[in-house]
Amino acid sequence: MTADESGVRGDGRLRSRAAAEAYVASVCFKHGPPALVGVEIEWLLQHPDRPGEPVDLDLLRAALGAHTPPALDPSSHGRPLPAGGVVTVEPGGQAEISSPPSDGLRRLVRDMTADAGHLHQLLARYGLAPHDRAADPVRPARRLLDLPRYAAMESVFDRVGPHGRSGMCSTAAVQVCLDAGPADRIAGRWAVLHELGPVLVAAFANSPVQHGRRTGWKSSRQACWLSLDPGRTAPPPVTDPDPAATWARRVVDTPLLCVRGTGTWAVPPGVTFGDWVSGRASTGILERPPTEADLDYHISTLFPPVRPHGHLEVRYVDGQPGDDWALPTAVLLALTSSDAVVDRVREICEPVRDSWVAAARDALADPGLAAAAAQLFPLAHDVLAEGGHPLVDAPGPLLSRLREVTENRVLRGRCPADEPFPLENTIDGTVTTAVPFPPGLYLGDVPPDASGDRPRIEEGVR
Repeated sequence: MTADESGVRGDGRLRSRAAAEAYVASVCFKHGPPALVGVEIEWLLQHPDRPGEPVDLDLLRAALGAHTPPALDPSSHGRPLPAGGVVTVEPGGQAEISSPPSDGLRRLVRDMTADAGHLHQLLARYGLAPHDRAADPVRPARRLLDLPRYAAMESVFDRVGPHGRSGMCSTAAVQVCLDAGPADRIAGRWAVLHELGPVLVAAFANSPVQHGRRTGWKSSRQACWLSLDPGRTAPPPVTDPDPAATWARRVVDTPLLCVRGTGTWAVPPGVTFGDWVSGRASTGILERPPTEADLDYHISTLFPPVRPHGHLEVRYVDGQPGDDWALPTAVLLALTSSDAVVDRVREICEPVRDSWVAAARDALADPGLAAAAAQLFPLAHDVLAEGGHPLVDAPGPLLSRLREVTENRVLRGRCPADEPFPLENTIDGTVTTAVPFPPGLYLGDVPPDASGDRPRIEEGVR
């Protein structure tokens, strides 16, 4: 095939919508048997004795030392932590560790526990500590990193409402990275990771208070992301037999958040990547044709519950206290470990697979979600207890902790948001959010799937 026929020049420039879609489909879903797992753990940081004080970036640079990421210090090489994790800093000063890919759960837990402990020791020397919650319970949303990407994100999110800035600057997540699987099973793995979403959002909801107010949602973090433009953040159809093609169309149809360049990275509102690659947008930096690198960057500005990066990045779980980040990681690995398990999981999740709003708002107080969780967590425990493969070989303490959480929390219809937290003791129990979250998702701009259907999302109504 010639460069003209493919729509891609030898220099990586894209010349047609078809070429852009083909590129997305080829790079976002890599085929191969599940063999690796990774995790990204975020923490909001605070001064425990001064929880309302913002993080000082100079202090954070001093604490991180040689591990400081280039985004915080352009002269730093960002040396990995002792077990290989890489530190990054998010727009609101959140600290994150990204693990290298691991060939098994036991090794991942060992290495990330060591790296997290090392990072927290470095921070403690400068009076900083991680929050146990996934949303900042005290401080207002404030962007600390003055980088073009984050300035553009803030500008775009602010057009929709205040919750995008909160999600960007005042929340933290556990993100689990799994292999996409063999070509003939990718659609099933894509589907089950989404169908599990509402149950795991509910079971691990850990952000009932944000900016000094009880929001009325058990996962205020998830509510922030559900409140943004659906083309960028909503879950896709899960029954699509060709998720790569559907995802490619969605990427190309999503408005540009920003384009890397000099000075401001902002672009005119509403201009999609499809407009740019087809030549319908030709102002400023958009006068030149886009490249594959531009498209890679555009993909990174979409924030759906599961984002394909070659592997599948599960983004919907709230940050967890202490070492409990390992629980959603283990549960996801267990419940995607075999075709038979996946079939059973999809059967259990079918009644609540679209209950994203109820999951974020009510968590396991929702009867349907509670019933599904009461089946899924014991199933995950049994799979992990049986072992038989490094990916689901759980260390004993993690297995014991999962059993404890299942018996004392999940089977009782509770989640971390239901547990007391000292900073929240003086906050009134009524819903006092100045700007309430929307009652549900608005999906008018989400591209339909191959059958012409749009994803079904439960519209939450209080």
